[in-house]
Formats: sequence, structure tokens, C-alpha cells
Amino acid sequence: MNVLSLFNAMPGAVAQGLIWGIMAIGVYITYKVLDVADLSVDGTMCTGGAVCIVMLSNGHSMWLSLLVATIAGMIAGLVTGIFHTAMGIPAILSGILTQLGLYSINLKIMGKANIPINNQKYNLMVSLLNVRDVPFYKNTILIVALCMVILIACLYWFFGTELGCSLRATGCNENMSRAQGINTDLNKVLGLMLSNAIVAFSSALLAQYQGFADINMGRGAIVIGLAAVIIGGVVFSKIFHNFALKLLSVGIGAVIYYVVLQIVIWLGFDTDLLKLLSALVVAIFLSLPYLKKRYFTKASNVAAKGGK
Repeated sequence: MNVLSLFNAMPGAVAQGLIWGIMAIGVYITYKVLDVADLSVDGTMCTGGAVCIVMLSNGHSMWLSLLVATIAGMIAGLVTGIFHTAMGIPAILSGILTQLGLYSINLKIMGKANIPINNQKYNLMVSLLNVRDVPFYKNTILIVALCMVILIACLYWFFGTELGCSLRATGCNENMSRAQGINTDLNKVLGLMLSNAIVAFSSALLAQYQGFADINMGRGAIVIGLAAVIIGGVVFSKIFHNFALKLLSVGIGAVIYYVVLQIVIWLGFDTDLLKLLSALVVAIFLSLPYLKKRYFTKASNVAAKGGK
């Protein structure tokens, strides 16, 4: 095995990990902050890219395309929120319904299953071709890392405001929050809109990076997002206690995920089984707290009693 080939592939893995890290921050807001299982992410992860590429292809500016893509994700989150709060549909089913509907909407937006875009013809923020041997201000890794830092700073500020604190309170204890006069349904809708807006923004970056928007580009996105959240939590939970640092750990978790994935591919792992590997990684990390509590804590208690 050629180590040089692995070394050459690493910048691309880091860039892709950072882009998915932004998406994982959106997943973190629903999964950790709001305590809501939002499966509409798989649909939104395609919507943002589809809207961005179509707008760029029609001559709109890159900034306007990113903005409209983000707004499209926000609307998708609004639909999920309405399904859940106004119509009483469980959160997980609301996300599935939105995801299902977005498949048809995404096809209508693109007009076909795949739309390519040329880095030489259009002004793109990021590109696979700009991960190495380019001026630093054009380097995709630097640009996406800067986007992530700005996003984390904005979220840190927002969740320190009265509205942001009420969102966090809703996720911590919905009944107590409602007793304190907080409109928990509104907070859930706002949280879902914010989360899906971030996911759509990440999707727009991903479509630019890979040079195309595809109808299946969001498939399995929730698994990657959860993997990043859990890996970041496991690796950095002991040292990152500040909210901003927790968000940063999610982004780093996505980078770790893609670096490990690149190493696995380099070692000759069957790429057809990568989705299975991702699912197993998430299942293992999700089960660790339960297994630790059930078996290791019990074993330590038995040992402590035996020593008396």
C-alpha cells in the first residue's frame, strides 16, 4: 500500500469532513439541544445543494445562491415543525414525511437526478480542485473552517440570548419550560428551522465542492451527522465544557470520521459496505453510555461490596 496516496487524499478528506461538520452542527441542535429526532435532514441535505446549483446555473451570484439555499432549508424545517406541533404528528414521523416530500420537490427543482457545475465557468466558494496547490485565500479547507468558526460564534451568541436560552430550556425540560410561560411549540419550530437552515447551507457548500447536485446526495446524512456528534462527544467531552467548544467538537468529530473513512478505504475495505460500517460505528457509540451504566457500573459496585 502506497502511503503517499493516503497522504495526498487527506486534504480532500479534511475538507469534506469540515463541510459535513457544519451539517453535523445542525443535527446537534435538534438531537442534543432540542432533544428531537429530526429525520428530515436526509431530504434537506439535497435541497440546499439543488437550489444552490440551479441558481448558479441560471446566472445568479454565489452569495445569493447560498442565501436562497439556506432559506429553502429553513422552510423545510418549518414544515417539519408544523407537522409536529400544529398537527400532533410525532417528531420522527414528521421528519420522515418531510424527507419523503422533499424527494419529489428536489427532483422538480433540478429537473433531473443530477446537475453538474464547472468550477472554471462559475464563481464557486469551494471546490475539490482547491484543496491544495492554490493561494491560501482560495483554499477550500481554510474557507470552510472559517465558515464553521463564524457559524459557531453566531450560534454561541444566539443561544446566550433570551430566545436561545428558552430553546435550550425547552430541550432540557419541556414541561417545566411550559410552566414558566415558554411557548415550547414555537421553540421547537424555530429550532427545526435553524437546524435545517444550517444543513441546507452545508449542502450548498458540498454541491459546490463536489461539482454537482444529486438527488441521492443526502441519503444517510443523518447517520453521518450522528456519527460526528457522538465521536466529538466521546473524544472531547472531558475537556470541552463550553457550549461553543461543544459545537466545535462536533465539527472536529466529522473530520475524524472522514479521515478514518479515508484510511479504511486506503486499507482496501469494500466501499459497498461503507454505509454498513457507518451504521455500526453510530450504533456502537450510541450504546456506549448504556453499556457502561449497565455492565461496568454494576461490576464496580459488586467489586466494592466484595471488598467490604
